[in-house]
Amino acid sequence: MTRVGLKRVIAWLVVIVIVILVASWISRWMASRGPVQKVAATAEQLQHGRYLTDAADCAACHTASGGAPFAGGVPLASPLGTIHGTNITPDPDHGIGRYTADDFFHTLTRGEARDGHQLYPAMPYASYRTITRADSDAIYAFLMNQPAVAQPNPKNGVRFPANIRTVLHGWNLLFAGREIPAASTGSSAQWQRGRYLVDTLGHCGECHTPRGLLGQQKLDRTLSGNPDFGRFAAPDITPAGLASRGWDAAMLHQYLATGVSARAVASDEMLMVVNLSTSRLKQDDLAAITTYLLGDTPPAPKAYTVAANIGPGPGQRNYFNLCAGCHGRDGEGVPNVAVSLRDNSSLREADPRNLVVAILDGLPVHDFPGPARMQDMPGFAADLGDDDVAALATWLRQRYGGQAAVVVASTVPELRKDSRSH
Repeated sequence: MTRVGLKRVIAWLVVIVIVILVASWISRWMASRGPVQKVAATAEQLQHGRYLTDAADCAACHTASGGAPFAGGVPLASPLGTIHGTNITPDPDHGIGRYTADDFFHTLTRGEARDGHQLYPAMPYASYRTITRADSDAIYAFLMNQPAVAQPNPKNGVRFPANIRTVLHGWNLLFAGREIPAASTGSSAQWQRGRYLVDTLGHCGECHTPRGLLGQQKLDRTLSGNPDFGRFAAPDITPAGLASRGWDAAMLHQYLATGVSARAVASDEMLMVVNLSTSRLKQDDLAAITTYLLGDTPPAPKAYTVAANIGPGPGQRNYFNLCAGCHGRDGEGVPNVAVSLRDNSSLREADPRNLVVAILDGLPVHDFPGPARMQDMPGFAADLGDDDVAALATWLRQRYGGQAAVVVASTVPELRKDSRSH
C-alpha cells in the first residue's frame, strides 16, 4: 500500500470512530431525555418490594453513610480504583426516574444502563442475571415510590483501561453469562429457595468467591472464601468450610438473624449485611439460606480441642497483659463488651490474616440489629512488635481455636504496613 493509500485508510478509520462516538453520545442523550415514569403500587406490593430490596442488600451500596436512602455515593474500593454506588431514587436526572420496568430488568441482569453505557461489575449483575422478572418488577416498584433525591452521582476514580467502559463488553462476554454452580448438595424446596437467596438475590459469591486476574469469580471454587476481598478476608462458607470451624444450622441461623452467636459475631462488611439485609428476612428464608449453605445433609461440625503444644510464653503473657481485661481470664468474653474467644470461628480459620488484622487495627463499636452490642477494641500495632503479634496470634489460635500451626512473624509486616491507611 502506498503512503497516500495508508493515509486515506487512517483518515477513514478516524472518521468512522468519530461517527460511532457521536452516534453513541446522541443515543445516550436521547435516552436520558425519555419520559418520567410513574409507578402505581398497593401497600402490599410496596411491602413485598421492600422485602426483596432488603434481601438483595441494595442499601449497602446505594445509601451513603449519613446520606438519603438509595441516593448513592457509597465509595466501593476495587483493584480498578474507586467505584461509587449510584443514585437509584426516582429522580429523573440523576436516578432511575426515566427507567421503565423493562429498562430496570435489563440493567439489573445485563449490567447496561438505560442510556447504553456499561456498568462496572461492582454492581453484581453477574449474580442478578438469574433474578425472576416478578422480583425485579417488585423491587422497581418499591424504588420508584421512594422520595426522589436530586443528588448527582460522584465521578468514579477508575484507572485506564477500565475507565473506557466499552472494554466491559469483552468482560461481560467472557464472564457475565456463566452459570453459578451450587456450593452444596441438595434438591429440597428449601434448598432451592436458599440457593436463589444466596447466589442470586444475596449475591454472596461476589464477596466469598475468590477472584481471577480480570476480576472474575473463580466459579470452580464458589463460596470457598476470598483472601483479597479487602482489609479482612471473606471466609469460606461452603459446607466443608463452615463445618471445619464448628458451625451448625442453629448457630448459622442465629448469626444471620442477629449478628451474634456462640461461634462468632458479625464484623466489618458482614455486620452491614446483617444490619441491612439478613436480619430483616423471614425465618423461613433464613432457614432456607442455612439449608443451602450447609446442604440438605449437613456435614457434622468439627469439634475443637486445645492444641497439645500450647504452653506459657510471650503469647500468653501478652494475652493477660492486653486482652484478658475484656475477653476474660479464659477467653469467656463479656456480653455487650467483648466477644468470647472460646471456639471462635475466626480463630479456627486456616489463614490467620483476619486475627492478625484485628490485633493490629482493633475493631470499632459493633451495633447489632437487636439490643446486643460490642464495645470498640483498641489496636495494638504500636504496642507489639511483629514477633509479639505472631506469638499472640499463635497462642490464641492454639488455646481457643484448636490449631497447632504457628503464625510466622514474617507474615505480619505487610499487614502492619497496610494498617497505617485504615
